[in-house]
Amino acid sequence: MNDGFITLPGGTRIPLPEVRWRFSRSSGPGGQHVNRTESRVELEWDIASSPSLRVEEKSRLLAGLAGRIDSGGVLRLVCQQTRSQHRNRAIALERLTRLASLALAPRRVRRPTRATPAAREKRLTAKARRARTKHLRRPPEPD
Repeated sequence: MNDGFITLPGGTRIPLPEVRWRFSRSSGPGGQHVNRTESRVELEWDIASSPSLRVEEKSRLLAGLAGRIDSGGVLRLVCQQTRSQHRNRAIALERLTRLASLALAPRRVRRPTRATPAAREKRLTAKARRARTKHLRRPPEPD
């Protein structure tokens, strides 16, 4: 995050004004400080209508972060780890960058492989041994 932008892998830059902030009082211990300071930070980023993202980037983010995005395509991150609103904002931006980076990272293509003849033989002998064990566990057949 420099010069008013969040930089993602692949050179994608998101202007900070696209990110909305909400602040509220944090929960937990802290005495009078926690009762007077709005240090809890909620970051909202509307991925679905972001003009900074290409169509394929939007679709990857929406698919990769589906569990964290609401029905309107908005990603919400909450941070209340520290007593400082400034530090909580920085942590929320770090999380946003990390999550978006992971979602945008290209997936490795799975190359199908075949079992070796030795592995196939080992599997079949183990299968025969299990079948034999189960057969021995059966009650005897009446004559």
